[in-house]
Amino acid sequence: MPINEFDSTIQKVQTEHRLKLVDFWNIKEGSKVLEIGCGQGDTTAVLAYTVGETGFVHGIDIASPDYGSPVTLGNSMAFLKNSPLGNRIKVNFELDILQEEVDFPEKSFDYIVLSHCTWYLKSPEEFLGMLKKIKKWTNELCFAEWDTRVQTNEQLPHFLSVLIQAQYECFVENSLVNVRTLFTPKDIQQIAEKAGFEITTEKIIDSTHLQDGKWEIEYTLTDYKELIEAADHLPIKYKALIQSEMHLLEEARSQNKYTSLNTYAFTARKGE
Repeated sequence: MPINEFDSTIQKVQTEHRLKLVDFWNIKEGSKVLEIGCGQGDTTAVLAYTVGETGFVHGIDIASPDYGSPVTLGNSMAFLKNSPLGNRIKVNFELDILQEEVDFPEKSFDYIVLSHCTWYLKSPEEFLGMLKKIKKWTNELCFAEWDTRVQTNEQLPHFLSVLIQAQYECFVENSLVNVRTLFTPKDIQQIAEKAGFEITTEKIIDSTHLQDGKWEIEYTLTDYKELIEAADHLPIKYKALIQSEMHLLEEARSQNKYTSLNTYAFTARKGE
């Protein structure tokens, strides 16, 4: 993966987290994997390393290759494709999995992976429709997302930042932000089961050391503060609620005592 020019330790920390996820999912060498919401390829790289020379990883993402910062999705994936792992990776951007023309033969993949990507979805209905569609393509689903069940006081600012974003997004028609729908582990479990998947193993993975909590806090306090102040479409009382939450978030940042949320991960099999 390309190294962040401002902090060379960022990619090391992010990759170590993905190694923990793939180890928990127990993905086998030689496997064919479909990764939905591959983004800049953090998980893609680890999957490609894990499946080995006889395996294959197909990453897809609805976003444009120009999306992302400080490295765009397209540039990051180009770097990965030019690495020794590149010949076992295929990537498609601007691909909506729910489009009718997007399809694969039955059981095309040994595993389908969704890694830290579901909060980008527009609604629970979109998530359910996605899981129902992909079910015929595999028997094994591997999943990871931030765990909203706060375990320590230091995790509260990260949770508050994503809660503010999710609340605001309820009043936005089209968006490209990080948190469009906030799914709790219970929501995810119910949607997976409704789609016809049976969860086989679950795990809470310590991800408090990741930089994402800090990024979400900073993003919320910079971008959302201006958006909310100018948001004439919000009910007055609701707008006041979010502004109060922003004040709490500002205070938490000033104390400089915060960590990222944990990660909720599971494996699931297609039900009979």
